[in-house]
Amino acid sequence: MIEISAVLAEQAPEDVGKSGPLGLLLTLVLLIAVAFLVRSMTTHLKRIPSTFDPVEPHQEVPDTPAELFEPQPGEELLDTLRKAPRAIEPPRDDDDRPSGSSGR
Repeated sequence: MIEISAVLAEQAPEDVGKSGPLGLLLTLVLLIAVAFLVRSMTTHLKRIPSTFDPVEPHQEVPDTPAELFEPQPGEELLDTLRKAPRAIEPPRDDDDRPSGSSGR
């Protein structure tokens, strides 16, 4: 076993396994880049609101399920307006068409 390690030690060059100044420089550049990324991330995280709920006026929640189906004030008027036809102009007869239209 000692003979194999002696043979391998004789064959390996001197600078195998040693890091050079380029490795140190690369490690320092990466550490500086990570520091800037962490700093940027913390500033972005501070800007996030604590909740994402939309800001709306307070809505009343009914106490019982029956209150969901009771008509609210003004609901009858809204129902009649919803059911009413929404015509902008009265329907036209075939004789009232302008002469320039093709009728399609």
